[in-house]
Amino acid sequence: MTLRHTAQVDRTELAAARELCFASFDPFGDEDWSHALGGEHALVHDGGSVVAHGAVVLRRLLVDGRWLRCGYVEAVAVDETHRGRGHGHTVMAALEALAPGYDLLGLCASQAGRPLYESRGWLRWRGPTSALTPDGVVATPDEDSIYVLGGAFDLDAPITCDWREGDLW
Repeated sequence: MTLRHTAQVDRTELAAARELCFASFDPFGDEDWSHALGGEHALVHDGGSVVAHGAVVLRRLLVDGRWLRCGYVEAVAVDETHRGRGHGHTVMAALEALAPGYDLLGLCASQAGRPLYESRGWLRWRGPTSALTPDGVVATPDEDSIYVLGGAFDLDAPITCDWREGDLW
């Protein structure tokens, strides 16, 4: 397992991680991949191939009137032929080790990913969600898969994410 900043990941290795994500998620587009860039990447290799990936990037979340530095987990994927071998846990352990640099860690989980995160102590945010957009704060009521790790927060409080193109969460 290696942990490196986007700028330190070899282009071929980064392309392999991107292809892994495109194969693992439907839909998954260029905007989704762009959300995983600019932070730290955890990569698991087998025989020279990237078989698992995850990234953590800086985002800002507003909770109880306070903007927090959030290490936001993106693009966690394991090659389907390598699932069930603990690679997802390996990736998450590496990303969670970065928690001291942030006020909390956060992510938006797929249905398939929820059991992994819950088994690692991540907690689902129960409060209302929204996003700060160019048009102001917009509610995201259909978003029920936000998870956090670290900090002592009221999980029923409103939470607002910063703006980005594509999927807001």
